[in-house]
Amino acid sequence: MANNSNKTYNNSTDESPYLSLIIPVFNEEESLYPLSEKIFSSLQSLKKNYEVIFIDDGSTDGSEGILKDICKKYPKFKAIRFRRNFGQTAAIAAGFDHAKGKVIITIDGDLQNDPEDIPRLLSKLDEGYDVVSGWRKDRKDNSLTRNFPSHIANWIIGFATGTKIHDYGCTLKAYKSDIIKDVCLYGELHRFIPALANLEGAMVTEIPVTHHERKYGKSKYNLSRTWRVILDLLTVSFLRRYQTRPIQIFGRFGMIAFCLGFIISFILSIQKIFFGASIANRPLLILGVLLILTGIQLLSLGLIAEMQIRTYFESQKKPIYRIREIIE
Repeated sequence: MANNSNKTYNNSTDESPYLSLIIPVFNEEESLYPLSEKIFSSLQSLKKNYEVIFIDDGSTDGSEGILKDICKKYPKFKAIRFRRNFGQTAAIAAGFDHAKGKVIITIDGDLQNDPEDIPRLLSKLDEGYDVVSGWRKDRKDNSLTRNFPSHIANWIIGFATGTKIHDYGCTLKAYKSDIIKDVCLYGELHRFIPALANLEGAMVTEIPVTHHERKYGKSKYNLSRTWRVILDLLTVSFLRRYQTRPIQIFGRFGMIAFCLGFIISFILSIQKIFFGASIANRPLLILGVLLILTGIQLLSLGLIAEMQIRTYFESQKKPIYRIREIIE
C-alpha cells in the first residue's frame, strides 16, 4: 500500500466546478492512495475547477478510513458511502445525482484506467460530442475469460442498440451533464449508458485509452454476469424502439397470434359444420383457442402499457423529445 502524506492541498473554491469525476469503489483499499495522487496530478494540470466524488459501494475492507484521509488531504475530494453494497449502477447513479460539474467523467477505482486520459476525453467533448467512451484497445485482462467474451458482447450490444462502440464495459467515459442527468439507471444498466444517452439524442463517440494490469485486489466481474447482460440488453433494446409506443410491439404479436388462431378455428369450424369432421380431439383446436387468447392478452397488455407510458410522461411533464439547441 502506498504511504500517505500529511500534506494538505488547500485549493477549494466556491465556484461551480467545470468537471465532476466519479469513482465507484468496492473493496479497493490498496488502490485508493496511488489513485488519488494520480487524479490530483492530472486534474491540476487542466487549470479548470473540478470536484472528485468517491462512491463507496458498501466496502468491507479499510476503504472507509482511507477515503476519509484522502478527503482531508484534498479539499476538492469527497466521498459518499452506501449503507451496503448496491452495485456499480447504483454507485454511478449516485455520482450523477450529486455531481455539480458541466462535464461528468467516470473512472474505475482499481488503477486499471489511467487518469492521464482525462484531458483527451475533455478535448473530444469539445469537438461537439455529448458522450465520449473509452476504448481499452490494448486491454490487459485474461484473453479467454475476459477479452474474448467482451468482444462478442460489445458486438451484440452495438447491433441490438444501434450505438456501435468497441468497449461498452470500460468505465472511463465523459458525459455532458445536461444529457446524462436525464438518463435514469436501474438494475445493472451502467454498461449501457452510451446507448441510453443515445436515446436522449446524445452524440456518442469513443477514443482509445490506456489500460493497465490490475495490481491490487481481484476483479468483481466474471462470466456469471452474462445472463444479466443479456436481460439488460433486452430492456435497452425495447426502450430504444418502443419506449413511447409499446402497443406497436405487443399489438403486432397480438394481432399475428389472434389472426392465426382465428384462421385455424375458422377452418376447423368449416370442417365440422359442412363435412361432419370430429374436431374435439384434435390438437389444432387447442392451438387455435390458445392463439386467440394469447392475441387478446397481448393486445390488452399493449393498451395497458400505452396508458402507463402516458402516466409516466404526463405526471412528470416529461417531453418525448430532446432539444439540442435553439437558434434565434
